[in-house]
Amino acid sequence: MAIERSDLEQKLREIEDIVTETKQQARSTGTILVLAAVAVAALMFIFGRRRGKKAGGARVEVYRLK
Repeated sequence: MAIERSDLEQKLREIEDIVTETKQQARSTGTILVLAAVAVAALMFIFGRRRGKKAGGARVEVYRLK
């Protein structure tokens, strides 16, 4: 059985298709992870501000020494 040029081309096209699909999946997964991280950070910021307002803010006592 001989391996012909068309067989090699077909196999290389299959490999290229698989690599392209994997790259697109990784890119979309990365995008979703980044968006989720930004959303979590935004929620933490908003809830932190709300909690800070309820607590009345920081209280600092200043003493003057003569």
